Amino acid sequence: MKLGVNSVLFGGVDAEAAFKWVKTCGYDAIEINAIGGMNPHLPIERWREVAPALKELSARYALPIQAMEQPNQDAAIMEAAFQAAVEIGIPVVNCGPGGVSDDEASFQERIDSLGKLADLAEKYGVTLCVKAHVKAAIYNTPTTLRALAAISSPAFGLDMDPSHIFRANENPVEAIAAVVKRIKHVHIRDCVERAGSPGAPPMQANGRGNIDLLGYIRVLHENGYTGPVDLEVIGAKDYELAASVAIAAEARGHMQACLQACGAR
Repeated sequence: MKLGVNSVLFGGVDAEAAFKWVKTCGYDAIEINAIGGMNPHLPIERWREVAPALKELSARYALPIQAMEQPNQDAAIMEAAFQAAVEIGIPVVNCGPGGVSDDEASFQERIDSLGKLADLAEKYGVTLCVKAHVKAAIYNTPTTLRALAAISSPAFGLDMDPSHIFRANENPVEAIAAVVKRIKHVHIRDCVERAGSPGAPPMQANGRGNIDLLGYIRVLHENGYTGPVDLEVIGAKDYELAASVAIAAEARGHMQACLQACGAR
């Protein structure tokens, strides 16, 4: 498994600082933040302008950009994201499902949207991943399985995030077994409470909450998963750099220990 950090954790600094400190913390790769409103290091509307600098930083720090998070399902915005991914060399574009929970019309609307975007991703040769998300149309294992059954494109996969499954009142270790063959990206963080937000940024660091992340990583390893595992900590865009570095370093130590404990490293 290739450990990385979503650069949204470093929203308070520029891309160069994010690359430098992600590398310093010992990560294998980075996921680039393209989320509008969260100080994106890859603003999609200016992707042609920033792409050369991101490619240079990736080469200089020997830190592959293994994914991008861009949640907007607008077709024009997502096509620009796919174009940016091709130019920069980013294999995975992650997005959220959108919609509302337990509403059949909303669910079908999101499936139709994601299916069209998966076809577009296939055209560009990249992978589109979606994750179950609290309060969205796809929010737990049953709705995830329905989505995976409905969208069969080889360019479509699951971005598995244990914190959302935990907040759907499921056991992420048990839930992952049902979907592991379709996982193409993992967003990882810890979570204390089953309701509400994932908590303050420091409490999202792996090992701070109540999710069995060792068991979760063990299931991934036992099923042969070798893809991206990116720490995604939200809410830190106004944090001092030192605080973001501390979160990244603490989480990386926990992930490394989990990988060693289950024989993955």
